Amino acid sequence: MKTADDTAVNIHNFVHQRCVACGNANVKGLHLRFDTSIDGSVKGKFQCSEIFEGYPGILHGGIISLILDSAMGNCMFARGLATVTVEMTTKYKHPVVTKQDATVSAKITRTSHPLYLLEAEIVQDGKVKAIATGKYYDQPKLIDSSKVDL
Repeated sequence: MKTADDTAVNIHNFVHQRCVACGNANVKGLHLRFDTSIDGSVKGKFQCSEIFEGYPGILHGGIISLILDSAMGNCMFARGLATVTVEMTTKYKHPVVTKQDATVSAKITRTSHPLYLLEAEIVQDGKVKAIATGKYYDQPKLIDSSKVDL
């Protein structure tokens, strides 16, 4: 029996191999990895190098948004869906420090197929550092089910 993690990995490997955030085949990417919870949410631990800094020792805001977006997209992969971001709002609460572990998580908050609303957050040292909300639109044509083992 396939798990949500298996489904997410299969979709990810087919449609997202070169993704700058989570792609395995992108040598310059962040290589984010996500685990799926029973409730369908995803979580991943990461540590960003100083090459992704904005100010010294602080992760660039664009990279923070990229990580949050990736978590929400991978949450959709766990549901067997390939979606595109149609709207995203990021709120920066505290600086995310480079070269230090942080956790990103995402969950679906509302569904009205083909539109999905999600939330994501980055936590570091027990503090919520950034949060995002996003609208994602289902794009089934991105997945060729004959090539993806769902």
